[in-house]
Amino acid sequence: MAERSYFDWNATTPLRPEAAEAWQAVLTVPGNPSSVHAEGRAARRLVEEAREQVVALVGARPSDVTFTSSGTEANMLALTAAIETAAEKRPRDKLLISAIEHASVRTGGRFPREAVIDIAVDAEGRVDLNALHDALAGASRPLVSIMLANNETGVVQPVAEAASVIHGAGGLLHVDAVQAAGRIPCDIAALGADLLTLSAHKLGGPKGVGALIRAREDIHFPDPLIRGGGQERGLRAGTENVAGIAAFGAAAAAARQHGQAEAVRMQALRDCLEAGLKAIAPAALVFGAAAERLPNTILFAAPGMKAETAVIAFDLEGIAVSSGAACSSGKVQPSHVLAAMGVSAPLTWGAVRLSLGWTTTETDIERFLNAWRKLAAALSKGQAGLAA
Repeated sequence: MAERSYFDWNATTPLRPEAAEAWQAVLTVPGNPSSVHAEGRAARRLVEEAREQVVALVGARPSDVTFTSSGTEANMLALTAAIETAAEKRPRDKLLISAIEHASVRTGGRFPREAVIDIAVDAEGRVDLNALHDALAGASRPLVSIMLANNETGVVQPVAEAASVIHGAGGLLHVDAVQAAGRIPCDIAALGADLLTLSAHKLGGPKGVGALIRAREDIHFPDPLIRGGGQERGLRAGTENVAGIAAFGAAAAAARQHGQAEAVRMQALRDCLEAGLKAIAPAALVFGAAAERLPNTILFAAPGMKAETAVIAFDLEGIAVSSGAACSSGKVQPSHVLAAMGVSAPLTWGAVRLSLGWTTTETDIERFLNAWRKLAAALSKGQAGLAA
């Protein structure tokens, strides 16, 4: 196969070498982590070591981590009206979510649909804190879910500021940090989050492992999603995915060690790519460009460009990118994120996302810009034909 350039890191990352090594090492460990014999204790030790590595990335305690099968499952576990604290045993009456959340949050989790309220965002894709304040006024015991960074635009949300408003109204805050972890700081205390979601495969770990992290031990879930043998302190029954969890821990440790340097390098490459993109097609729009963004993410569109056509054209040039639209049951839909930002329908159908990672090189940037030059020329011809 000809050499290719991968620009879809926000969809999933390659496995970090440290994670691959941890995965391979655990495959020879036969024990069940719930067993008390030596083999079982060895497996348990691997899970607990990984628990410490994961919490170190977000400044939490090992006892407050629940391993799940994915970020989606972690979100579903968190988003329940039955969540309790030492001070509040009654069910939550409302779930407030930003209008740009991931599909796993937009479904409302285990809340009834009529209890879910959307919070507007501004034209750059940032949560409107005034709208949040107004929405909180209509709820007596709210749970609020706001992502730390958007998966399409990369726009970083004002989570710490929102936390202050939410806690002042007696609410709890869940933060989906799946896209942000390993790319920007995700300290749970600094964010003011009560609950925080992570996913292994977004930071160099394997697919099929996630985590929900509590900020403190007095947050309880009386209705776990999966009941059974009492694993994960009764919150997630089923024998733990020891190999996946160990690899998750190794990936988290590597992200903690290298993330800052990787972010600086990725942002320099992203800025170079963005400047080249605009130089080739000045009419191209980069969404959320005036806001703080993840250092690796660009979501752009150009007049006349259709996302599905662009994705195929780039793929034929050896470049993997993704559409800014969500795909469900094989049907492409316009991006709900861009719609919430007030972007016109033609542009929402044409948005393409580029996301970089730790192996992205200047050669990859050059390959993309060369392919973009061809596509932009074709678009220009098409526009000229329409004008004629």
